[in-house]
Amino acid sequence: MAPKKAKRRQAEGGSSNVFSMFEQSQIQEYKEAFTIIDQNRDGIISKDDLRDVLASLGQMNVKNEELEAMIKEASGPINFTVFLQMFGEKLKGADPEDVIVSAFKVLDPEGTGTIKKAFLEELLTTQCDRFSAEEIKNLWAAFPPDVAGNVDYKNICYVITHGEEKEE
Repeated sequence: MAPKKAKRRQAEGGSSNVFSMFEQSQIQEYKEAFTIIDQNRDGIISKDDLRDVLASLGQMNVKNEELEAMIKEASGPINFTVFLQMFGEKLKGADPEDVIVSAFKVLDPEGTGTIKKAFLEELLTTQCDRFSAEEIKNLWAAFPPDVAGNVDYKNICYVITHGEEKEE
């Protein structure tokens, strides 16, 4: 059975559209967050908006330099589209594909391109940022091992960094 393809929403106008990076439900959640942060409701997140929302969360003594640094992370005024773009950039694969593949290769001394399911599951549930049973279930649903119990880690790396499975 071939691994299932990760689904990614395609917006009208192609994949260069920032809205194509997210599911509709995610866009709605980000819109709600944007509205909360945009305290003065002018459609732009400003330094004053950030100060006000942080104060509402109990952070009263935020320095101007910190707020300015946050605002400067954007390429211009932070409207909703820029806000989404910033999240898209932060959520995209943090490391390049070759870096992630190299990390998996440490676990694949024979260089087969696969790792035993049981071994990977043990690592993911006992080390560092441990996976829950639900996360493991979702992993195997998205990337089922072959009949011999091997997991194609190169495919996992590709999906992490590109958002969908390679066409073979």
